[in-house]
Amino acid sequence: MEQRRADSIADALEERIFDGTYSDGDRLDEVRLAEQFGVSRTPFREALQRLARSGLVELVPRRGAFVRQPGPVELLEMFEAMAEIEAVCGRLAALRISDAALAALQEANDTCQQAIARQDPDSYYTENERFHAIIYRESGNGYLAAQAQELHRRLKPFRRQQLRLRGRMAQSMAEHRAILDALDAGDPQAAAEALRGHVAIQGEKFHSLMAGLKSAAL
Repeated sequence: MEQRRADSIADALEERIFDGTYSDGDRLDEVRLAEQFGVSRTPFREALQRLARSGLVELVPRRGAFVRQPGPVELLEMFEAMAEIEAVCGRLAALRISDAALAALQEANDTCQQAIARQDPDSYYTENERFHAIIYRESGNGYLAAQAQELHRRLKPFRRQQLRLRGRMAQSMAEHRAILDALDAGDPQAAAEALRGHVAIQGEKFHSLMAGLKSAAL
């Protein structure tokens, strides 16, 4: 229950950061916001820790939590790195993936399709995380999988937000099918290219989303 509350608070704070309610450098008043969300300070602090891990908040000892929005160059660099890391995971997974993992990927895709039907980007992202985590694991390289998971966590709020663009979930679903087809065929090059393109497009969509939000705020 506490973890769900912390996740819900983190999601809400992410929304406020992205929609401009909080600007870069703003201090997040822990006491006031915990009261506003109707929770104790424990789940609120856990939410701040999650945001700190994704880089959206900086926790300064004895001073508090401050909003930190990565600049466009930093985000571009992270998405470029993520695209290449996922491409390597896909290339190795195409050579090593099990039938059980392929079935799990199909199951995740089926659940994603149900989320599209409900127009539920948050549920879609939950299954999207599972889809990518399976590929990381099936690369058969524990160190690579750990690095992929770490950067995935860092980019989570940005990858989650880009799904809110009109038509993006359906486009992402088509990309997932291409990835699964390449893995099922055991085609390392196709799997790498499909994953690289999938992540690169996420970065482009996120930049489009932020540009739209800034225009609306003017």
